[in-house]
Amino acid sequence: MTTSAASPPNSLSPSRAGDFMQCPLLYRFRVIDRLPEKPSAAATRGTVVHAVLERLFDSPAEQRSAPRARSMVAAEWRRLLEKRPELAELFADDTEDGAQLAQWLAEAEELVERWFSLEDPRRLEPAERELFVETRLESGLRLRGVIDRIDVAPTGEVRIVDYKTGKAPPPEFADGPLFQMKFYALVLWRLRGVLPKRLQLVFLGSGDVLTYDPDEGDLRGVERKLLALWDAIMRATESGDWRPRRGKLCSWCDHQAHCPEFGGTPPPYPLTIQPRLPEPRTDEPTADEPAEPSSPSTPSSRAPAGGGAPRPAAE
Repeated sequence: MTTSAASPPNSLSPSRAGDFMQCPLLYRFRVIDRLPEKPSAAATRGTVVHAVLERLFDSPAEQRSAPRARSMVAAEWRRLLEKRPELAELFADDTEDGAQLAQWLAEAEELVERWFSLEDPRRLEPAERELFVETRLESGLRLRGVIDRIDVAPTGEVRIVDYKTGKAPPPEFADGPLFQMKFYALVLWRLRGVLPKRLQLVFLGSGDVLTYDPDEGDLRGVERKLLALWDAIMRATESGDWRPRRGKLCSWCDHQAHCPEFGGTPPPYPLTIQPRLPEPRTDEPTADEPAEPSSPSTPSSRAPAGGGAPRPAAE
């Protein structure tokens, strides 16, 4: 059952681009079918932590301490719960003393406190926090996203910062998180005409900071990749051909009951399929090319292009 009327995709964000690269069928379920998903304790904790790190900068610099940040966690959880009451089901099986919720809040507090070992908020004055950005490329593709933090140096250099509540990936798997940051850098570059000097990922789960300094070549390459990705999404949208791709994250997916990889059946495709004309065959003559005169010999007895005796027919 869908939560709202299905509609074709009209923009691309880092999360949805990642969905399509991970599994095209997952992209369909989330963007076109809009199938409901159960709330996740880990994702909800991330939302609370992000809110604390954003609101902490409302306080004067001298008050931005770890104890103060930890004390904000429970309040941000209550604020989130008021907006999204369905999150209460995360702790529906909690004990009477609320031990499960208490443990979850303590883990969020630990992530918040670890941030202070990686950055000093007393020395930071962000230019932007939780900034929604959107731009349209020359091709017409609309890109959008939310940037956790933007710092601007007195010299005008721009740094984009993103908080991750998970652990830093091994170096060989760092391309995924960096793709998201380059996506943001491309949008900001197209919006403001300023190439971000640094991209910074802060991994609170492991206490690591990953930085990357992009150049114009990087961002133009990301733009080309996004255009190719969008073309593939449009082809799948028109044809209704959304292929599942089994991977390590399948065990976390809420849609296994609808996935052919797990014996499920996707819901009926809610959009109109637009069949494409078949591609012309290169071995057929065009309208400007007369067909070759027919030959009494069969194709199997024609002489090879390089000359010599005819090849015998295959048995």
